[in-house]
Amino acid sequence: MMARSTSKVNRVPLPKTVWHQGRFILWFRVVFAGRRASGIRMLVHILKSKIHRAQVTGANAEYEGSMTLDRDLMDKVGLLPYERILCSNMGNAARFETYAIPGERGSGQIILNGAAAHLGRPGDRLTIMSFTEAEVAEAKFWKPKVIVLGERNAIISERGI
Repeated sequence: MMARSTSKVNRVPLPKTVWHQGRFILWFRVVFAGRRASGIRMLVHILKSKIHRAQVTGANAEYEGSMTLDRDLMDKVGLLPYERILCSNMGNAARFETYAIPGERGSGQIILNGAAAHLGRPGDRLTIMSFTEAEVAEAKFWKPKVIVLGERNAIISERGI
């Protein structure tokens, strides 16, 4: 019978086969003891950018998908064309995920396209968010780019920009 070995680098035992609930399974035990194991990075999802109180200006259910956003608003918060966004409708509590496509600069456009057009109507206020991944140490000091919109989707306040 061969002796079990343990890695000296990060002190993680090799897997062993265990009989559990009528079948054999591979069992791993990983103990970190409060220290970061060699080669392992922990990432968290964190808010990257937010457009708060964006007023829907149009809806087009016939379009194949996405949300059209004024390119100036996208640039202000660092939102990239075709980037995944999470939206929440303040009027009906609907939450949906889609992607951003750039609209005409300075137009104030916030247009729901495709299936998203059924989750809001012109005049509804949305919160539009995008996220990124960051290491925990970096996330502690992270500041998202946030704008708050008023009438005709004009910027009334901003943070982290």
